[in-house]
Amino acid sequence: MQAGEHDRIPEIALDWHRKGQGAALATVVETWGSAPRQAGSQLAISGEGQIMGSVSGGCVEGAVVTEALEAMADGRPRMLTFGVSDESAFAVGLACGGTIRILVEPVGAGGDRLPEAMLAELVAARAARQARVYEIRPDGWARRLIARGQDAAADARLQSDKSGMEEDGRFLAVHNPPLRLILVGAVHIAQPLLTIARACGYDPAVIDPRAAFGSAVRFPGEVIVEDWPDEAMAALAPDARTAVVTLTHDAKLDDPAIQAALASECFYLGCLGSTRTHAKRLDRLRAAGVAEAALARIHAPVGLDIGAKTPAEIAVAIMAQITQRLRKGA
Repeated sequence: MQAGEHDRIPEIALDWHRKGQGAALATVVETWGSAPRQAGSQLAISGEGQIMGSVSGGCVEGAVVTEALEAMADGRPRMLTFGVSDESAFAVGLACGGTIRILVEPVGAGGDRLPEAMLAELVAARAARQARVYEIRPDGWARRLIARGQDAAADARLQSDKSGMEEDGRFLAVHNPPLRLILVGAVHIAQPLLTIARACGYDPAVIDPRAAFGSAVRFPGEVIVEDWPDEAMAALAPDARTAVVTLTHDAKLDDPAIQAALASECFYLGCLGSTRTHAKRLDRLRAAGVAEAALARIHAPVGLDIGAKTPAEIAVAIMAQITQRLRKGA
């Protein structure tokens, strides 16, 4: 498997099934104590014994594979419960053990299998960066896919990025698009901010038409878009899983990016600059016809007020505010 495919578990399971190898999905449903993997973590198993992903960090994968092969043979899902001993937990980097419940679902047609069509629908939604929640009721194996806005409990789990059991017995597995961060301005602050963003799970891109700023020497290995911000933003198409931060202090660069971000569903828009700079920015945007409700979405001066001074500290403040907005909402 290629790098990054540990994040493509449903896609891999569907591919194995369509190739005639057989496939099953194992999903962590609940955990107690110091369990190695959180609810929603998945392992794909092929009929030939190939695996991708993880449900325990290595503690119980062997037993899960055995159960998955049996599930593919008899067509019946099963709910497994494992107690991870302190010794096994320590071997995968934890101080103490815990308990894990794992749902194993064979893919295919008929019986209580996970239907290929439903898995394909989920894979298509993921490819289109459309959030979905996979719902299953273990008492009868009824399943459905839920889009944002169709179920309050599912919406809450999408917001928190947290899969889990509901009090009514449903298991809700969150499938959010990957997080993205778009930075406008390849300035000094962008360097530590990119590092922190990657550590927090974001896929970043930097927009800067000034070749001297957005050079590969200053930003090795990063995605640098040298188009003007309005064109670059149109190509990158920020969505509800995208944060945008403008850093240039140059109205010619920042303002078009801000207007494009406000016309999108990006969940966060932060703009570097003092209170006075931001007041002038708001005047320019109002003159350009931007509504007050849209202007209220801007976080400026950008970042949480933690007294940050250095570029790295400012980057920490920005990332903290992005996280706050992502997890706690408006």
